Amino acid sequence: MASYSLFEKIALWTVLGSAFVGIGYALILVGRILKLDPGTPTMQKIARAIQQGARAYLNRQFKTILLLTGVVAAAMFVTGETLTMQLGRAGAFLLGAFFSGLVGFVGMSLAVRGNVRCANAARTSYKRALTIAFQTGTIAGMFCVGLGLLGATSIFILYGSKAYEVLIGFGFGGSLLALFMRVGGGIYTKAADVGADLVGKVEAGIPEDDPRNAAVIADNVGDNVGDCAGMAADIFESYEVTLVAAMILGWSVMGVKGVIFPLIVRGVGVLTSIIGTAAVRPLSETEPGMRAINRGYLISAVTSALGFYFFAHYYVGDLRVFWATCFGLVLSVFISLLTEHFTSIKRGPVKEIAAATRTGEATTILMGVAVGLESSVWAILVIGGAIFSSILIVGDPTNVTYILYSISLAGMGMLTTTGVVVSMDSYGPVADNANGIIEMSKEGDEKTKKTIADLDAVGNTTKAITKGFAIATAVMAATSLFGSYFEELQIAGAKISTIDVATPMVLIGLLIGGAVPFLFSSLLIRAVGRAAALVINEVRRQFRTIKGLMAGEAEPDYAKTVDICTAAALNELVGPGLLAILTPIVVGFLFDAAALGGFLAGIILTGQLMAVFLANAGGAWDNAKKSIEDGLYGGKGSPAHKAGVVGDTVGDPFKDTAGPAINPLIKVMNLVALIVAPLIIKFRGTWYVAAPMVVVGLALVGWAIWRTKKGSFAEVGEAEEAVEK
Repeated sequence: MASYSLFEKIALWTVLGSAFVGIGYALILVGRILKLDPGTPTMQKIARAIQQGARAYLNRQFKTILLLTGVVAAAMFVTGETLTMQLGRAGAFLLGAFFSGLVGFVGMSLAVRGNVRCANAARTSYKRALTIAFQTGTIAGMFCVGLGLLGATSIFILYGSKAYEVLIGFGFGGSLLALFMRVGGGIYTKAADVGADLVGKVEAGIPEDDPRNAAVIADNVGDNVGDCAGMAADIFESYEVTLVAAMILGWSVMGVKGVIFPLIVRGVGVLTSIIGTAAVRPLSETEPGMRAINRGYLISAVTSALGFYFFAHYYVGDLRVFWATCFGLVLSVFISLLTEHFTSIKRGPVKEIAAATRTGEATTILMGVAVGLESSVWAILVIGGAIFSSILIVGDPTNVTYILYSISLAGMGMLTTTGVVVSMDSYGPVADNANGIIEMSKEGDEKTKKTIADLDAVGNTTKAITKGFAIATAVMAATSLFGSYFEELQIAGAKISTIDVATPMVLIGLLIGGAVPFLFSSLLIRAVGRAAALVINEVRRQFRTIKGLMAGEAEPDYAKTVDICTAAALNELVGPGLLAILTPIVVGFLFDAAALGGFLAGIILTGQLMAVFLANAGGAWDNAKKSIEDGLYGGKGSPAHKAGVVGDTVGDPFKDTAGPAINPLIKVMNLVALIVAPLIIKFRGTWYVAAPMVVVGLALVGWAIWRTKKGSFAEVGEAEEAVEK
């Protein structure tokens, strides 16, 4: 740090201090939430069951992925050029993985404690209940920004101009853990949700969260391991990956200023997220919850923009970096509005799907698919507009590196409000669980049920918006990494600055990359289908064999369905992880570095389209069902309602498993490409190195795909038929 100016030294230590401020604020909220009244003994009993299930799942998940994480860390050690870089990159990988897992664990642990306190508060005050739910979510949000900034700033202080080599490991660790948590949590939550809905609502005709349904505890656990743990880890790694890309590109564009400015942006974001989350308090018992949340987000965004301007003008001396980060804030608003349009219960697309339920399940599914497909087009146009704005900001279309740096800063701007965004997302499962606790405990009167239903409705909106936000940030991060990939090739000595899709090798890479999100989505949706089938059979069995269950005179075996969901989710973790890590390596060594660049372009394009399609189609089906449950077209129990439930269950693995998991998939593959790019250049033409990499990689990917197809529906059906005979 000897070559840095006094201001830069002060700025770095101040940014590091802001990370501790964010974590400290989160710890204050932890103490505040845990002091609140958890409600009646019945409510606490239900909450404990949810806590035990969530804790057991995450503990088993971390044990499952521990070995693979260790193997990857060893591989990261090998990729370093010097012993210092080897130790730094492997250590940063483990630190990123640990922080990503910790963010998810903390978010989930507090969510399963805040839910019952939110439920209890809802018995007397809407305003207080919403504040509790949002503050519970804020804990995950502030741990996300605090730990992310702590890790990145510490690495930069230690490694200086070589920090980017180590930061790649830090970002990769966060991305890989996020992928595992997204995949596992998504399979768990949707297996439970689909099973509970199809048997409970459609077959038995009982309400959601009815205590007679053996899958309701697993369903409530799933909300937390999927949306709290999974989303928190997902956005954490986007937070890290955009910073890594910005620092790599920033060094090429303007040296140390180009690296320190992104860190300052992150420091500003921590402080403005505290201000924004603290402002989320309804002004009265009648103020809509979304208005209070939007007010907090707006305050955070405006104060962030003011901070960007100050440092861009007085430190960098180039307002282009200010406009780039501000366009990121604007992009986040556009993405939120677009997601709301296609998934809101009050907008045309959802109304269209709801109307289609009157003619059955087939038309319901057809309309949902149509809505999802259309939404992906508009979303990619918005992102394309953001990239075009970066070209306009730079003012020189030939200055590709600065344009890519501008794109990375736009991603930084989007993620400045990460503390608020993660709070919004984690709020959703807290409110959803609170609704379930009130329903199962039967402790609430009609006013309480109305209050908790309103809180849950706000949570559905925030979850849909944050999914759209997460997808957009993934694409912006991947686009930035795409530019960083070519920077890495230049550093490694390759003369490749662009890719030509007319080149056969590049075209092959492009086609393979474009196909990967389809295969990945297929694996996850198939996994949810198999796991849901096991849950459905178990719930049916309990309805059939436990005497007095339907009369409310006996309790179901909740633990059995929790165990089914846990085992099914963890059994599916390894395959998608191997696909994400090994495919870029195989493409790079089998073809060349340019083909790997084409591969990255393909996965960014189709990954974004597929993720938005899946997320918005699922969200639209969900809210179409909810509009019918609110009384439309005959309400609960009507033929339209049954069609809506079927549409919702089809959409469940779309919006909560496959769609969100594509986000970390895109970033993991881009980071793997960054890591192996120097090795591809170094060993090109060396068959005795490349051939084993390709053969082993293909064998493991093939084994992973084969493994995910074991226990298919056909095999399960044959086994059940044999038992019956």
